[in-house]
Amino acid sequence: MHRLSGLLLLLALCLIGTHPLEAQTKSVPELKIGLGVPLSGANSAIGAQFKIGAELAIEDINAAGGLRGQKLTLMAGDDLSRADQGLIIANKFSAEGVKFVIGHYNSALSIPLSQEVYDPAGIVMISPASTNPVLTERGLANVFRLSGRDDQQGLVAANYLLANYQSAKIAILHDKSTYGKGLADDLRKALNTKGQIEVLYEGITVGEKEFSPLLAKLKATGAEILFWGGLHTEAAMLIKQMRDQGLTTQMMGGDGLANAEFIALAGPAAEGVMMVLPPDPSRHPSGLPLLKRLEAKKISPEANIFYAYAAVQVLKQGVEAAQSLDPTLVSKALHSGQPFDTMIGRLAFNQKGDRKDEDFAVYIWKRGSDGKFTFTER
Repeated sequence: MHRLSGLLLLLALCLIGTHPLEAQTKSVPELKIGLGVPLSGANSAIGAQFKIGAELAIEDINAAGGLRGQKLTLMAGDDLSRADQGLIIANKFSAEGVKFVIGHYNSALSIPLSQEVYDPAGIVMISPASTNPVLTERGLANVFRLSGRDDQQGLVAANYLLANYQSAKIAILHDKSTYGKGLADDLRKALNTKGQIEVLYEGITVGEKEFSPLLAKLKATGAEILFWGGLHTEAAMLIKQMRDQGLTTQMMGGDGLANAEFIALAGPAAEGVMMVLPPDPSRHPSGLPLLKRLEAKKISPEANIFYAYAAVQVLKQGVEAAQSLDPTLVSKALHSGQPFDTMIGRLAFNQKGDRKDEDFAVYIWKRGSDGKFTFTER
């Protein structure tokens, strides 16, 4: 009788189209989150940091039940820090039905991809790191960033140099990238406005490795300060060659130098290099839980990990505030001025998609008694 009842139940379930095994293994709907960062090439270490942060944030959200009944999955795309590859990745996200993208790292990718792909497709893009002002100056409703802007960094750097090196000769170099030249130009503008004219202003090409002719020119100017607009790779080679040639010129840069890769490449020459940065998120009380997790996993607590984690947190809270997965409604929620609690602190966006509360300070790389480098606020 028991066997017959079981067969009758199975028959009934089949007739209504549900097998008991199917009911048990029915999958939860998945919400794809795009991550557009360099996972290979010169900036691969930076991209790996963003990936770690996004993965950890998504892991935590899924452990708490997902987002509006859906499990988040990360769709990571390697943009190689190149516009052509970035376009391929962005179009793939759009074709796959991705509604939300964390990225990109480079302003040279974030700016065109947001205009050409994400905005037309109605995709929300939250960049953890792109700093060029153009990104948020075009009135695109779905574009946001967690980092500050080059014009903010440039002004802070200029004010610091004018206050602490009043009579110093200042040279400015950049890597011709959207980020690097933008930062250099904003510093130059801020200095010139206050009557300080640089003794040298030149650009180099990303990938260059030999700077002897340029350093000879730098030495001839008598520059005491060299401001670098660009990323860590060329900066490390520059400072090493400067020190090898006996140049004691003080180097200053932006957030592109605030990572362990700069130290790995520059070695002892990195000591004393200054940077203009937002507050270190690994030292913010909000970031303590993530810091402990990274330490337990023996992962260096790089700022990029915290910013990527925070970008996913912002997305989650934006969806919750909108009570919808509709990107248009989520964008409106993010633009509302409502504060969001993240691993980098509480933040809110203005109507452009920039943070309302971003601030910067000057930091310096120092080597401790144990031989390890860390940066501290000046």
